[in-house]
Amino acid sequence: MLGPLCPAPRIIHSDERHTVTFRALPLPIPTEHVRGMNELVPLETGGKPTKERRISKRLRHAIDLLTSGEAKTKKAAAEKAGLTRERFSRALKESHVQEYLAHQTRVLLAQAQGRAAGVLLTLMDEARSEHVKRDIAVHVLAINGHRPPDRNGPVFNVGFSVGYIIDLSGPNDAARPLVDVTPRPADE
Repeated sequence: MLGPLCPAPRIIHSDERHTVTFRALPLPIPTEHVRGMNELVPLETGGKPTKERRISKRLRHAIDLLTSGEAKTKKAAAEKAGLTRERFSRALKESHVQEYLAHQTRVLLAQAQGRAAGVLLTLMDEARSEHVKRDIAVHVLAINGHRPPDRNGPVFNVGFSVGYIIDLSGPNDAARPLVDVTPRPADE
């Protein structure tokens, strides 16, 4: 089916065994050849729906001990919750346990936001070091969208010469003279 704006097929590569032919679609492309994203066919996942995996009370308790800071290590959290260190470490690798750990961490951080803001403001007002006050003020401003300019720009070394002259002119720039910017020694 070649449309009025479709070029004729052309051979791109040909040898004794293979011939590669290029054929373009007519312009504009008919919509019956294109399937929209909302018309994709869903994949069949099998017959059974997946069961939600449960987390035992001991495992939940060990995770809560770890996230609250009551237990400093996985080993201490497992011992306090009545689990072995190996079982707790193995459980932390399972996806549903990782989801629970991430959720508990988000909850804990959300609860600590108010206290953290209070500590920041107290330090900004009462810190003895001007350096600490400045860092906190910059941090609070950055949280609210006010950032200082980025100072990690390009670095220019001016005190030495490379030994090359780079001509960036094009063929139409022949009328401009070439300027040598190599620094001269101070004794001349």
